[in-house]
Amino acid sequence: MSPPNKPFNYGGQAIMEGVMMRGEHDWAACVRAPSGEIVVERQALPQAVYRSRVLKWPFLRGLVMLWDSMGLGMRALLWSADVAMDGEDEEAHFTGPLAWGTVALALALGVGLFMLLPMALISLIDRHIASPLWSNLAEGALRLTLFVGYLVAIGRMPDIRRVFAYHGAEHKTINAYEAGAPLEPQSVARFSRAHVRCGTGFLLIVLLVFVALATLMGRPPFLVRLASRVVLIPVVAGISYELLKLSARYYPRSAVVRALVAPGLALQRLTTREPDLPMLEVAIAALREVLASEGLEASAGEAPVAGEAPVAGEAPVAGETPAASPAPAAADA
Repeated sequence: MSPPNKPFNYGGQAIMEGVMMRGEHDWAACVRAPSGEIVVERQALPQAVYRSRVLKWPFLRGLVMLWDSMGLGMRALLWSADVAMDGEDEEAHFTGPLAWGTVALALALGVGLFMLLPMALISLIDRHIASPLWSNLAEGALRLTLFVGYLVAIGRMPDIRRVFAYHGAEHKTINAYEAGAPLEPQSVARFSRAHVRCGTGFLLIVLLVFVALATLMGRPPFLVRLASRVVLIPVVAGISYELLKLSARYYPRSAVVRALVAPGLALQRLTTREPDLPMLEVAIAALREVLASEGLEASAGEAPVAGEAPVAGEAPVAGETPAASPAPAAADA
């Protein structure tokens, strides 16, 4: 199947035993239930967010899109957890205050671990660092080390390895679609697990931009420096989003951009695993659902997913396998 004449940058994320895909008007999530069937959830995107001209202004659009994407991702993740737990305990539902309380705690821990802790640790030895430049570089290096170490550590957990494999399935499916290849598991399996618009690469850009902006601030008093790390988060996110869009746009035609993007693609080896064919089938089903909602055709031959009418159509980390094509470069995932 070929992408539409006016390209839209489809993207998504891995969830528990499944994949969420976001289209131009709808998002869809597909999960492999304990029974083996593929369960589907599809909802419309908030048009106030995706159609507003003001919210598409550079830098502001990054904040809006990231906030909304995080909300969609969390909703899809909580729904997938519910589907998974239905097979184990009919009374178990990961919803309501428990679910969103867990999400809030996770966000707070993330900010504390990756934004505030490195600064606090460097402050203990800061009097021995002569230059503010080296102080901020040391903080950035420690932040990057913690981030990579965290990815390596959680990548050893069996459940997370499966999530990372679904992440790889999502990337392969998007790569195959953008290359115009048939959306069949055997065909999609040939493509790369890396993608230039991946959130892993975005987080690396965030860490680097954080170092640059913090360096410009010099070395203020401890409490000011601590507060600045929180205040800088939305600023860094907006800048990083624009850099991600630019890198995706110029990736195919600029050797310099490809060199700059290479570390982010390499980092995806920590956040993806090679998916099996059933995982690819789930990722393809999620993309097919989004494409069908937009009236796009797909190649026939896939079995319909549970609870849905048949859709005419197509069906990131250690150890990368050879890919049939490089990670494509269009803008925003």
